[in-house]
Amino acid sequence: MASQSRAVAAPPPGAQGPGPMPTAAVDALDLALVRRTAGMLPGEHRGLGVGIGTELAQLRPYQIGDDVRQLDPSASARTGVPHVRQQVPDRALTTWLVLDLSPSMAFGTARRLKSDVAEGVVRVVSRLGVRRGGRVCLVTCGTGSVRALPPRGGRRAIGAVRRSLEEGVATDGPAQTGDGLAAALNRLRGMARQPGLVVAVSDFRDPSDWGRPLRALGARHRVLAAEVNDPRERELVDAGLVVLVDPEDGRQVEVDTGSKTLRETFARAEAERRERLQETLRRAGARHVALDTSADWLLALGRGLA
Repeated sequence: MASQSRAVAAPPPGAQGPGPMPTAAVDALDLALVRRTAGMLPGEHRGLGVGIGTELAQLRPYQIGDDVRQLDPSASARTGVPHVRQQVPDRALTTWLVLDLSPSMAFGTARRLKSDVAEGVVRVVSRLGVRRGGRVCLVTCGTGSVRALPPRGGRRAIGAVRRSLEEGVATDGPAQTGDGLAAALNRLRGMARQPGLVVAVSDFRDPSDWGRPLRALGARHRVLAAEVNDPRERELVDAGLVVLVDPEDGRQVEVDTGSKTLRETFARAEAERRERLQETLRRAGARHVALDTSADWLLALGRGLA
């Protein structure tokens, strides 16, 4: 049996990019994200052991080898014995980004493609994630294999995310199994040991059972599900006889969109799918934010977090 090649990732035709991202809007989103994650300010996440922080762990007599900068003048003066302060170390938040790069993300009939919106979400969240000493990790799926960038902070993290986004999305159906959203979330479960923020950016049309690993992540982390949609995925327009192509497997079907019954059946099936999706996200404890290719995705993201 001939081996199948890996799907090629490339910027899809018609890509417009995420569009303008005003600094004021990003800063406002930062505040909303801080509130949604119960705070990302230093001192709001406890670390293990002792170290430099804002919360006192203990006062104890000085021992040879202690850092003299930790000497506490007040306690030393009261007791007549040198004492040192030890704090609970502050732990910066790690943001774990899961990005769907499957061929269905290259679809779009409005202002931009779904992949353009997804790119914008990842760019903004990664910029916010490295603030206040935070770190960012990006896990991508849908191109034949699951790829992960290790958690990093500062400019190194932003540069690595940018280079990954420039590779684009899969240009044809993935040839290998086990590279879908479920595989990416399972990969993340093994990486994200400490509580953090998980942001999954996808159209959530992946047929794999991704609900189970998402629930497992939701038990330890704050989870944000950014769903990217296109208006033509919700309802068909009367365009006569058309040929529809499934971007995931290349299957084609000829349909008569002039049929009212067909359009109603399509809309009803999509409404049922969305109900199942919302129930899956609710059971996972995820914050669901729906974004659309026909609207201002940055504004919608801010409203979804408010």
